[in-house]
Amino acid sequence: MPRVANIPSEIEITAQQRDEAEEELREQQKPIDYNTLEYPIEILVKKYTDGLDDDTNELFIPDYQREMAWDNIRQSKFIESMLLGLPIPYIFVADISDEDNDSRLEIIDGTQRIRTLAGFLNNEFRLEALEKLKKFNNFRFDDLASPRQRRFKRTTIRMIQLTEKADEDIRRDMFERVNNGSVELNDMEKRRGIYDGPFLEFIEQLSNYPKFRKLCPFTDPLIRRREPQEFVLRFFAYLHEYKEFTGKIDNFLNDYLRKNNKSSFNREAMRADFETMLDFVDKYFPNGFRKSQRHTMPTRIWFEAISVGVTLALREDSALDPKSMSWVDSPEFKKYTASREGTTQPTVVRRIEYVRDRLLDRP
Repeated sequence: MPRVANIPSEIEITAQQRDEAEEELREQQKPIDYNTLEYPIEILVKKYTDGLDDDTNELFIPDYQREMAWDNIRQSKFIESMLLGLPIPYIFVADISDEDNDSRLEIIDGTQRIRTLAGFLNNEFRLEALEKLKKFNNFRFDDLASPRQRRFKRTTIRMIQLTEKADEDIRRDMFERVNNGSVELNDMEKRRGIYDGPFLEFIEQLSNYPKFRKLCPFTDPLIRRREPQEFVLRFFAYLHEYKEFTGKIDNFLNDYLRKNNKSSFNREAMRADFETMLDFVDKYFPNGFRKSQRHTMPTRIWFEAISVGVTLALREDSALDPKSMSWVDSPEFKKYTASREGTTQPTVVRRIEYVRDRLLDRP
């Protein structure tokens, strides 16, 4: 259950304070008229690009949000959503009429989407890293079949258009609230919404094991953001496929999770691997999955190397009793598990097999 702010119980709100609060609200409230519109992509892009060079385009980006923030992968993901017909958030614009702008539409929220659509229609980037429409990777817009191009252009996008009564203060305040009003979901939170299924439920169960939480002492904010589930997923994905890992870690984990959700995974064997690994770590690693006593939390890289390396070693010797654990503090292991080493396939293999080989006393 989320924590509630500790508000002193002795504070009582008086009737006068309520009246003053209501008065403040009435003063700050400003009536805002708006219309809900729907435009085909082709028309929307035309409103943005016609006159873009000399800043006379009807649909324009204000000075306070000029930069393009999306990389090619995120742009590709958005185009994939459009091709699949998935719902996307409304675009917010405001009707501007002043000495410099006569009935132009200022984009309050949606500049990245508008730019992406314009860039795609103008063949400025190729699609990449698509997960659903993998055969469309490397396509530009002109590479689409002609009927698909026409359908894409006439796909409609909804807009909320504020009337000319929305002054600059309102527009800037709305921009700040729309863009800062929520925390972006991390990868594991997204997986819960996208890849729900029996394997994800299994991971959820294991992530709540008391011994796991003792060896991995997560903070409350990390628990709320599903970091324990992320650790368990990484354990199984690397255990079974660390030699096949390529590309981006989030795509690797997504593919592994999706595959096991759709197939009949060996629940009991995987549970046994997890429990046996925890027992071994609890017995031989005094700091659990923390690097040392002074580290309050585990790191993903450290956890992956130890948990998977331990399990691989136990598969070769189930009665393993290591001769020495001094290697845990060695400069070599610290180098392999430093964050700067990254998550390329060679570095993942090197640190996992280093743990396995040290436990088995291999040279």
